[in-house]
Amino acid sequence: MGWLSAGEGYEVALVEGRVTARSTSGRAAGRQLKTLPKGVKAHPEVDRLRKLAEWLDRHATECVARVDSWMVSSLPVPTGLLGRVWPDEAWQAGLRDMVVMGAGPDEVGFLRDADGSGELRVVDPDGETVRLSPETVTLPHPVLLPDLDDLREFAAELGLTQGVEQIDRATWRKPADLAEKASSVSDFAGGTYDSRFGLAARATSLGYRVSGGYATCRIREAGAITEASVWIGEPYWYGESETGDLSWSVVDGRSLRLPEVGPVAWSEGMRMAAALYAGRTVEQGENT
Repeated sequence: MGWLSAGEGYEVALVEGRVTARSTSGRAAGRQLKTLPKGVKAHPEVDRLRKLAEWLDRHATECVARVDSWMVSSLPVPTGLLGRVWPDEAWQAGLRDMVVMGAGPDEVGFLRDADGSGELRVVDPDGETVRLSPETVTLPHPVLLPDLDDLREFAAELGLTQGVEQIDRATWRKPADLAEKASSVSDFAGGTYDSRFGLAARATSLGYRVSGGYATCRIREAGAITEASVWIGEPYWYGESETGDLSWSVVDGRSLRLPEVGPVAWSEGMRMAAALYAGRTVEQGENT
């Protein structure tokens, strides 16, 4: 976006997400000003640019959230769609350097570009830049990537930075020796907070939903929706509170036994429980 007239002697524009003014006359003509002059602050163009900046911030947040949902769910995404949204910088910020997987295990790499024809340019694990044009790709959840450690090392070597936490996402592998009838995990139970309000606030600040006495997150996996839940205390309890057990259920409310929980739902549930436990009140001398 170019510079817009904002009254006699000034122009305004969005510069790095902030409304900025510059003088159009005198010795300072063309020089950007550190602050908006008093006479410019109330100009309609300034108000319009501020609203645009707010919309752009919301749009960027929504794009990253959408890419995150594709990744957590490992949903197939049409390559044509990636090509159409790629010119948008907000979408690029969420998609660039994400690990994508095409039709087979050999079609995998870090996404670097996408064009309108549905062709993707990726850097494969051998460091080669290749072009892929499958009908759809997935952005796999990291717990599903067999060579996750190698991908992390390779990304570090290339200096790649992901806008959506994928390969550096904390993951938990589901144990193979779970008791057949076990239905909950207590690894992160007992994390004490000064109040239930503080525990609920941490949950919401991390993006989790608080419903009744639980912090929850929903995971779409293999065509089904699983909800992971951690007990955080009665809604109107004002005293000290602590994290409870972690359990999983399907959307109709049926509780799942631990062997029934999918690998992504297991990892995301443990990630939520660990994050809530990490915010506990730590007594002096207690290991964190």
